[in-house]
Amino acid sequence: MELSPELFGVCAAAFLAGFIDAIVGGGGLVQLPALFIFMTTQPDAALLGTNKLSSIMGTSVATWRYARSVDINWRIALVAAGTAFAFSFMGASAVRFFPKEALRPLILILLVGVAIYTAVKKDLGDSQHLKNLPNEFFYAVAIGAGLGFYDGFFGPGAGSFLIFSFILIFGFDFLQASATAKVVNFSTNLAAVIYFGATNNLLFHVGIPMGACNILGAVLGTQLAILRGSSFVRVFFLGVIALIIAKFGHDTIKLYLQ
Repeated sequence: MELSPELFGVCAAAFLAGFIDAIVGGGGLVQLPALFIFMTTQPDAALLGTNKLSSIMGTSVATWRYARSVDINWRIALVAAGTAFAFSFMGASAVRFFPKEALRPLILILLVGVAIYTAVKKDLGDSQHLKNLPNEFFYAVAIGAGLGFYDGFFGPGAGSFLIFSFILIFGFDFLQASATAKVVNFSTNLAAVIYFGATNNLLFHVGIPMGACNILGAVLGTQLAILRGSSFVRVFFLGVIALIIAKFGHDTIKLYLQ
């Protein structure tokens, strides 16, 4: 595929998405709408699959760079990631039985709650305050199951919910929580790519160049997050949460007014 205006548009969006996603998640807020705007002749399922193909390329690089520079608790990360991988398939399958639009008001309320709590608790995630939990394995499984299922079923804000959960439950700082969330994001993206690949819904001629741009954004984003630390990630987190709430709220109101 030549560098058409459409491909240039989605690749530019993929770069920005990789940058945002590497720091606090939420890259889908940029990348997925761009695919639907520029690739109007492609079926929806193929666009969803291509979005995940591009995302996993950036997420894999972000995970690798964080692993080299951040002290990730791999026991928690891998347990949550493995559970999320399995439950994301269940979430994708459940779409047929339960209308995901019914969840919109609840998710919107939860996102607003996360934003308010983070803004009010000025010291939340600024430094690491590890909690002596009696059973870390149980909490890691719970996070992986709940958010893995949600990411497979619906998805908006999943990365932000992951970061918030790791901070609130385990006492991670924002940088460590973001790094751990990347491991789980990679797992759920992998499950999605397998799912969409099995149903022939991956546009490789679009997804590969997008993925390359997503990787460039992820490299820049992880480097900035590592250099600037948790305080920067916290501010970025609140900004992205606000954008997700605005976009999600607009779409929800529009849906219910139809």
